Amino acid sequence: MASLNFIFGLLGNLTTGLVYLSPAKTFWHIVQRRSTEEFESIPYISKLLNAYFWVWYGIVKPNSVLVASVNGFGAALEIIYVIIFLIFAPPMMRGRTAVLAGVCDVVFPGTTVLVTQIFFDRDVQIKVSGFLSLCFSMVAYSSPLSAMKTVVVTKSVEYMPFLLSFILFINGAVWTVYAVLTKDLFIGIPNGSGFILGAAQLVLYVMYWKPKSSSKKISDDALEDGWQHERLISAENREKREG
Repeated sequence: MASLNFIFGLLGNLTTGLVYLSPAKTFWHIVQRRSTEEFESIPYISKLLNAYFWVWYGIVKPNSVLVASVNGFGAALEIIYVIIFLIFAPPMMRGRTAVLAGVCDVVFPGTTVLVTQIFFDRDVQIKVSGFLSLCFSMVAYSSPLSAMKTVVVTKSVEYMPFLLSFILFINGAVWTVYAVLTKDLFIGIPNGSGFILGAAQLVLYVMYWKPKSSSKKISDDALEDGWQHERLISAENREKREG
């Protein structure tokens, strides 16, 4: 059983690592253009907070080093993404990003860890870190719901890239199996939900996929992080301003 735990933990490290790497091309685009353009920083601030709590959970819970390792890698990437935003964002967005990152990614997790480390025993630390990780992961896994709604309304999968949907589906499945093997509800609940949502995305993809015409080709940058919908949300906001 221990070997199966390790195998599925390694597979989870691989799939989660790919999820964390998915915005890399978007940020390379930002660096090349030296502008964040219409992209938003909030998804990366929230993903960094989520990664922090999973690292904490992996550290305080025995035999959970594989949970801490991949999320440590993810936290490092998310820090880089947020720093890029701070460098290339216009002044108003830079100020908002700095405040949100300071509160959500420094003050809140730092205070939470410090208080529980000082005043509570290891069992409480595991429960608090696991519960917070579960909550923020559920928020992250609910992000594709807006993309799924768009697919149903437009009858098009343009803003729900297949590869990312498939990786999220596999990621949820692998960590769900790992959670069953280790009897870990904190890992199993959000990833089980992610597995179901990933399966639903693939079903929608099969239902609404159409060959792309050259006139409707979507750029790689727009699809790079489609599950967070930065481009789509920004386009909607821009239309409201113009209207």
